Amino acid sequence: MDAIAYLNFDGVAEQAIEFYSEALQATEVKKVNYKDFPQDPSYLLPENELNMIMESSIEFADGKIMMSDLLTSMRNVTGELVKGNNVWISLVNLDKQKLERYFNKLSVDGHVIMPLSNTPWSSCFGMLVDRFGVGWKFNCDADMFLDQVISNRHGN
Repeated sequence: MDAIAYLNFDGVAEQAIEFYSEALQATEVKKVNYKDFPQDPSYLLPENELNMIMESSIEFADGKIMMSDLLTSMRNVTGELVKGNNVWISLVNLDKQKLERYFNKLSVDGHVIMPLSNTPWSSCFGMLVDRFGVGWKFNCDADMFLDQVISNRHGN
């Protein structure tokens, strides 16, 4: 079983799908709109919500991300959609050239928090927030760093 990042958007999932598909060089993109399912006659969705993304996935060489739009009618159950810093997508164990390519494309119209650089914990680490407010971390050596620190802590 894989753990997959799932992103919710406020009516812009279609644009996010296009952006991430291009930036991450998607190998497969799947998407379903709310209009693709029969409507409940007692609660018909407005036209703008019918065209929103109900479910989608983007597969790329190093992972998979899923996305959807949060319907206005669902906000009383889920709460308001808030852009924040509680979720980051971490791309780990990639070769540096691929990491740089993803970093450069995802940073377009976003905000670079830390440029890709050599750090004490990684030979190539960086952080950015993309134009949709999603935080990304890039790390070539995460597993090696974790293993080394744990090993040293246990005196191995």
